[in-house]
Amino acid sequence: MSNQHLIALDLDGTLLTDQKTISSRSKEVINKARDAGHIVVISTGRPYRASMQYYHELQLDTAIVNFNGAFTHHPKDSSFGTYHSPLDLNTAKTVIETCEAFDVSNIMVEVIDDFYLRYFDKVFVDTFTAGSSPVDHGNLLHILRDDPTAILIHPNERNEKQLRDLIKDAHAEVIDQRTWGAPWNVIEIVKAGMNKAVGLKKVSDFYGIPRDRIIAFGDEDNDFEMIEFAGQGVAMENGIDALKNLANATTKSNEEDGIALYLEEALNL
Repeated sequence: MSNQHLIALDLDGTLLTDQKTISSRSKEVINKARDAGHIVVISTGRPYRASMQYYHELQLDTAIVNFNGAFTHHPKDSSFGTYHSPLDLNTAKTVIETCEAFDVSNIMVEVIDDFYLRYFDKVFVDTFTAGSSPVDHGNLLHILRDDPTAILIHPNERNEKQLRDLIKDAHAEVIDQRTWGAPWNVIEIVKAGMNKAVGLKKVSDFYGIPRDRIIAFGDEDNDFEMIEFAGQGVAMENGIDALKNLANATTKSNEEDGIALYLEEALNL
């Protein structure tokens, strides 16, 4: 079809309701879009293991962007290739040393779909790991052997800003730093230059869809580059103000089927 679009969906706060489910209305409209020939992809900060349930629930057969672009692959087509851009191990260990000095609540280090914890915490594990168990936990400086895809830091609120500033000042050229939205106060570290737009470009190139026929939905600061890259960058009503100011349009919230409402009108579904 001449007007085939690529639809990129962030998960948390965007496609997912506050209960971390996909509404029946969203599923219905996404299926209509696919039946009409459009391509739907997930683009998330989550690892694949924590997003694959939604990939399967939507019955997708497309590439997926994980870790905010640091890991992009196609679960069902090896010809797409696998793109993994991890942090340098020595840089990661220096960041971890800084966190140790700030007495952070916890640190999780991700290596594609494996993860390691500084302190084993069942609530933390259940929240962030989709029921998986860590490969190991304890002194990460001794445990880690591979370049990590991402580092998640749960700081103490009293010195979060100081920690963020110190990490940024020390490693600005080699890392990118993001914050997660409520209810979890998390600092995410990935390799510099990694963002959802990087992964989405690989996906759009693979399917031969130009930027002006990309529709991307997001709500947080890790969606900035993707929203800017897409021909139609759409912010959720529940999203941060900075993203809504950047976006081409704002749709209803994740609790009000904002994606479905926008796609119905934009694609005449």
